[in-house]
Amino acid sequence: MAKFRKQDALDYHSQGRPGKIEVIPTKPYTSQRDLTLAYSPGVAEPCLEIEKNPEDVYKYTSKGNLVAVISNGTAVLGLGNIGPLASKPVMEGKGLLFKIYADIDVFDIEVDTENIEVFIQTVKAIAPTFGGINLEDIKAPECFEIERRLKEELNIPLMHDDQHGTAIISSAALINAVEIAGKKLDKVKLVVNGAGAAAISCTQMYIAIGVKKENILMLDSKGVITTDRTDLDESKLFFAVKPCGKNNLAEAMKGSDVFVGLSKGNIVDQEMIRSMAKNPIVFALANPDPEIPYDDAMAARPDIIMATGRSDHPNQVNNVLGFPYIFRGALDVRATQINEAMKLAAAYAIASLAKEPVPDDVSHAYDIRNLTFGPTYIIPKPIDSRLISTVAPAVAKAAIESGVAKKTIADWDAYANELSNRLGRDNKLMRGVAAKAKQNPKRIVFAEADTYKILKAAQVARDEGIAKPILLGDVEKIKRLMHENNVDLGDTPIIDPRDASQEENRTRFGELFFQKRKRRGYTPYEAKKVMTERNYFGAMMVETGMADGMISGLTRKYGAPITPALQCIGVQDGVNRVAGMYIMSTRIGNFFFADTTMNVDPTVKELVDITVLTAQAIRQYNIVPRIALLSYSNFGSAEGPIPEKVKEAVAILHRDYPGLIVDGDMQANFALNNELLKEQFPFSELVDKKVNTLIFPNLASGNIAYKLMQEMGGAEAIGPVLIGLKKPVHVLQLGSSVREIVNMVTIAVVDAQSKRS
Repeated sequence: MAKFRKQDALDYHSQGRPGKIEVIPTKPYTSQRDLTLAYSPGVAEPCLEIEKNPEDVYKYTSKGNLVAVISNGTAVLGLGNIGPLASKPVMEGKGLLFKIYADIDVFDIEVDTENIEVFIQTVKAIAPTFGGINLEDIKAPECFEIERRLKEELNIPLMHDDQHGTAIISSAALINAVEIAGKKLDKVKLVVNGAGAAAISCTQMYIAIGVKKENILMLDSKGVITTDRTDLDESKLFFAVKPCGKNNLAEAMKGSDVFVGLSKGNIVDQEMIRSMAKNPIVFALANPDPEIPYDDAMAARPDIIMATGRSDHPNQVNNVLGFPYIFRGALDVRATQINEAMKLAAAYAIASLAKEPVPDDVSHAYDIRNLTFGPTYIIPKPIDSRLISTVAPAVAKAAIESGVAKKTIADWDAYANELSNRLGRDNKLMRGVAAKAKQNPKRIVFAEADTYKILKAAQVARDEGIAKPILLGDVEKIKRLMHENNVDLGDTPIIDPRDASQEENRTRFGELFFQKRKRRGYTPYEAKKVMTERNYFGAMMVETGMADGMISGLTRKYGAPITPALQCIGVQDGVNRVAGMYIMSTRIGNFFFADTTMNVDPTVKELVDITVLTAQAIRQYNIVPRIALLSYSNFGSAEGPIPEKVKEAVAILHRDYPGLIVDGDMQANFALNNELLKEQFPFSELVDKKVNTLIFPNLASGNIAYKLMQEMGGAEAIGPVLIGLKKPVHVLQLGSSVREIVNMVTIAVVDAQSKRS
C-alpha cells in the first residue's frame, strides 16, 4: 500500500488546476465556422434530428460515452456520512478511473439530500444527460431501495458499485479459489463477517455462482444473524439461520471452508484461521487494515488461499477490475440496465482471464517470472491490459443475450481489437514500471539532497517502496530543510562527501578513480580531491556497489553530472557513446524520442548505435520497439546530407539487426500515420505496425520536437533517460517537478534491476 502524508494528498488535489478531471472539446473550435457548427445556428440541425428520433442522441452527442458518478456522501469510503461536498474528491477520483481504464467520460454529481424519494427524483430528472449511472457511497439500507427503484424507472445502465463491484470481483476470486482448493461451490461452508451493502450484495452473488444459502453464516456487529433476533431489517433477515449454537465469529469459523470479511481490521486471529477446514479460503477485505494481517494468516496455515483489498499482497480484490469494463460493455450495446446476467458474465470473465498465460508486461511489472494460476494468483492484476477486451465483450454479450441491449455487435473480434486499442496499449507504462520497481527497490543516490524538491521526491520514492534513497550534501542543511518542510525520511542515510567521516571512502574512491584516469591527466592528489564533489562521489558509490543508481542535475547544467558518470562508470561494452531518450506520454500512448540531449550531429555509425541503445532500453519495459528514423525526406525523395546519413544507417540496421522493426528515412507524419504510410509507401517495414520510437537525425531536431510536444501537445515528458552507461545514472531536467523526479527515480530503479539481472 503506497504511503502518503496528509499534505501530499492536499497538494495533489489543489496544485495547478484544482481537482482531478476536466472537460475538453472533441471537435475543432478554432475558426468562426467551427463555432457556428458547434453552437448557433449549426447546432439546431442535430437537435431537430434527435427530436424526430430520440435514439439519434447517441449519434450526435456524448451521451453514449458519458457516465454520472452520483452520491449523497452518506457512506464515503471509511469516512462515513461526511456529506455531499466532502464526497466530491472521491467522485472525481472515480471519474478519473473510468477514463484511464475504459475511456469513459464522467460528470460527478453530489446530491444534497438523505431523503430517498428526493434522491430518486433528482437522479431521474437528470438521467437524460447520461448513457449510464454509477451510484457511489450511499449508506445501507437506503442504497438498496434507491438502486431498486432507479433500475425499474430508468432505461439506462445503473449500478451501485459499493454493492456490486466488490461482489463481482470477489465472486471471480471465489470461483477460482474454490477450484484451486479442490472444493465445490455447492459444498463449501462460508462465513461472512459484515452485513452492510457490500456484504449483502457479495453474499447474494455467491449464491448466484453456486454457494448454497443454507451453508452461509453471516455476522453483523452483534454476532451471527439468526431467526430469533428481533433487530433485523429485510436484507439481513434473508440470511438469518436457525439458532445453531454458533453465536460469535470464532465459533462460526470453526470447520468453515471460506471466510469473507467486509467489516473492520484485526478482528480475526491465527487460532480462528487454524480452526478452519483443510485448504481454507480467506478474503480479508477490510481496508486499509484487513480482518487479519496477511503475514499472520499465511503463517497460521501453509495451505491457505488468501486475498485482501491491498495492493502490496497477492490476490488484491479491487473494484477497478470490474466497474470500468462493465460500463464499457453496457454502453457499447446501449443496454437499458446492468442485470444479474451481465454481472455474472463479468465475474466469470475475470475468473477465466486469471487462467490464461500472464502477459510479460504484467509479470515484469510485478517481477514474478512464474506468475501463473494458483494460490497466489486467483484474479488478474489491475494493470492487465487484457481486462478491457475480456470483460467488456462478456458484459456486452450478456446484455444482448438477456434482451436488454438496444444495439448488437456483429464482429466480436473487431470489437475486442477496438477495445484493446482504445487507450493505447502502452498507456499504462509508468504504472507498470512503478509496479516493477516496487518488487525490488534499489539504492538510489540523490546527489542534490540539499534542495526541497529532491528531498520531497526521495520521501515519495521511499514511502511508495520504489527506492531506498541515499542523500548527499551538507548533513545539517539537509536536516534543517527536512524539518522546515515537514519531510520525514526516517533512517535514510545522509552523507556529506566533504566530511571527515568520509575520509576512508574518499581515499578508496580516489585510488580507483586514479587508476581509471591516470593517463587522462589526473594525479593521485587530484583524483582524491575531486571526490569531495557530490557527482563524483555519488558516481563512485554506484561504481563500487555502495549504491545501485544515481539521480542528479536538478540545479546544474545538463553536462555537469554526465562527465563524472562517464569518467567513474563508463559506457557499456561495445558502446562508443551515450545517448538521451525521452518517454513522451500522450493521450494516444507513449512514444520514445532519441537522441534528444547528447549527440549534436551523430555520424552514420553513431546513429546506428543510438538506435540500438534505444531499442535495448525500451525492451526492459517489456515493449517491442517499432522504430522510424526521421528526416525531411521519404525513402530518398530529397537529397542532402541528412537523408543520406539516415538512409545509410537504416541499411546497416537492416543488415546487422534483422530482428529489429525499423525503417526510414521518413518524415514524421508518415511515421505516425500508418494509413498514409501504407497508401504511399506500401513496401515499408513499418506498414501495419504502430510506430512507438522516433530516432532524430541530430540533436536540434530531437530537442525541439520533444519540447514542442511537451508545451504545445500537452505530452508529459519523462526523462531524459541516459542510455549506454554500464550502471544507472540519470540526469534531471533543470527545475524538474517532484513528480518528474520520482518518475526518473522509478526509471533508474528498473534500469538497475535490468543491469543486475
